[in-house]
Amino acid sequence: MNHATHAERRAATLDPDASALLHALADAGPPDLQQLSPEQARTLLGDLFTPDVDPEPIAAVEERKLRADARDVRVRIYDPDPDETLPAVVYFHGGGWVVGNLDTHDGVARSLAIEGECVVVSVDYRKAPEHPFPGAVEDAYLATRWTADNAAGIGAGAGLAVAGESAGGTLATVVTQMAAEKELGAPEIDHQVLFYPVTDHAFDTHSYAENADGFFLTGRAMVWFWNHYLRDDIDGANLRASPLRAPERLLAELPPVTLFSCGYDPLRDEQFAYAEALEDAGVPVEHTNYDGMIHDFANMRRLADPFPNVEAAADVRQRAGEALRGAFE
Repeated sequence: MNHATHAERRAATLDPDASALLHALADAGPPDLQQLSPEQARTLLGDLFTPDVDPEPIAAVEERKLRADARDVRVRIYDPDPDETLPAVVYFHGGGWVVGNLDTHDGVARSLAIEGECVVVSVDYRKAPEHPFPGAVEDAYLATRWTADNAAGIGAGAGLAVAGESAGGTLATVVTQMAAEKELGAPEIDHQVLFYPVTDHAFDTHSYAENADGFFLTGRAMVWFWNHYLRDDIDGANLRASPLRAPERLLAELPPVTLFSCGYDPLRDEQFAYAEALEDAGVPVEHTNYDGMIHDFANMRRLADPFPNVEAAADVRQRAGEALRGAFE
C-alpha cells in the first residue's frame, strides 16, 4: 500500500453527490446531534436511512434470536442462493454504538450477500448508553461464534469473514483480534472487510482538525458517541475499544484486511494508521481511500426523500463483494 501524505488523503474537491447530499441536509436544518438524546438521534438517523422503497431483492431473508448469558441477540440472515453452500459473513452496522439497527443498514447487508456470494448474518448488537462498552463487543463476538458453530444450519460453510461500517467496523476488527487470541472455541476468521472503522479513542489527528465540521460526521458527534459508549475515559485505552492500540504480536495473527476510508472523514487518519500497523505486522492489507467522499457513504445508496443518493456507494459495495469472493476462492 502507498502510504499517502495528509494532503494526498483528501481530494481538492468534494464528490458532487456527497456535496449535493450535504447541501440537502443543511437545507433540512437538522439539529446538532449533541443536543439530542440517544432516542431522538435514533429516530433522526432512522428516518434518513430507512426510505420507503422496495429493498434490493434477495432469495431468502430470515430473522433469529440468539440466546446466551441471559440475553437475546437478534440477527438477520441474508442468503442469495439457498441451493448452494456459501461462505458466511458476520456484518455489524454502523452508528457510533448508539444509533442504527438492522433496518438502517439493510441495504448494505443485502449488497454484501449478493456481491460477495455469501450468507450474511447482520447483528443487532446492544446499544449504548443503555448497554455501554463492552456490551456491543460481547454481542458481536457471541454472534460470530454462533455463526461459526451453526454455519451448516444456515446454509453456510467453507469460510468465515467479518465486515462492518464505522463503529461496526470497529466491532469487526475487535472480534477478529479476540478470535486471534485462540481461546477455546474461538472462531476461525478468514478475512475482514472494514468500512471506515473507528480505531482509536483520540481526537488529535490531522483529519479530525481538517474535517471537524460540515462533512456529515463531525468531530463533536464523535465526542458524543464516545461519551455515550464508554463507561469512563479509561475504557478508551482498552484495545477492545481502540483496536489500533493492540500489540504487534496480536496484529500479526490477524487475517487479511480490505479497508475503505474517505478523504472528508474525521476518522480518516486513524484508519491509515491502522492499515500501516497491520502491514508492519505482516498482515496483507488492501486499502482504498475514496478521496472526495464522506463518512458512512456506503450506506447512502438509497436515502429517504428528498435526499439524493451517493452513487459511490454502489462502487464500494461492489469492491467489498469482490474482496469477499476473492477471500474464499
